[in-house]
Amino acid sequence: MKRVVVTGAGGGIGAALARRFASEGAEVIVNDLDPAAAEAVASDIGGLPVPGDAANEDDTRRLIDTAWAELGGIDLFCANAGVLTAGDESTPDDVWTRDWNVNVMSHVYVTRALLPRWLQDDQPKRLLMTVSAAGLLTLLGSAPYAVTKHAALAYAEWLRATYHHRGITVQALCPQGVRTDMLTRGSERGSASAALLAESALEPDVVAAKVGEALLGDSFLILPHPEVAEFYRLRAGDPDRWLGGMNKMQRAFESGAR
Repeated sequence: MKRVVVTGAGGGIGAALARRFASEGAEVIVNDLDPAAAEAVASDIGGLPVPGDAANEDDTRRLIDTAWAELGGIDLFCANAGVLTAGDESTPDDVWTRDWNVNVMSHVYVTRALLPRWLQDDQPKRLLMTVSAAGLLTLLGSAPYAVTKHAALAYAEWLRATYHHRGITVQALCPQGVRTDMLTRGSERGSASAALLAESALEPDVVAAKVGEALLGDSFLILPHPEVAEFYRLRAGDPDRWLGGMNKMQRAFESGAR
């Protein structure tokens, strides 16, 4: 992939992806809500910083316009920006809306701006969507994250089914715990899921390496934690048993928290 855009690339998985692609000779545009973070990563890798909000359609359109102006196009777009908020049915509407916009609508905005350009020719293109194992399973302690990541996965599936024959390969990156600020904040707040995920958490560069391997093929799901495939199979094959196990984990956490 010679021309790459990565959103949420100021740190974590996004920064690791940007560094990996740059090390392989790609021209990389580094996008992040934090201009200083985008500038720092871009400076490290010889990339181009384009700060902006992935959840804002105008910013996303400007990002893609810049890629065409500076790089002449995009071969791989990594829609990596995301947000994790602890919450339940009582979480305020504005939080649900923010998480929906970042975790779901950011992908819609990307495809609205990108697909008309990509569909003009028959050259192969790739869209990598960072979803999360929560999109395949769930996440105790965060209804907004679990719900929006399920929606993001559904959108990735729809895109793959709709456009694969037109030369666009959509892949969904679904890691469990990754040692990023997002996981650290969850652990500090006493999240049951964060504490469990921390035990098997991977470094961001390990996840980026798994992505690099997956880009050599076209498998829809990219699972840096291979055990997620088995959990997903169990969930589909016996949802009652699987949900019972998840509820057992929830009860254990509540008992330990008291």
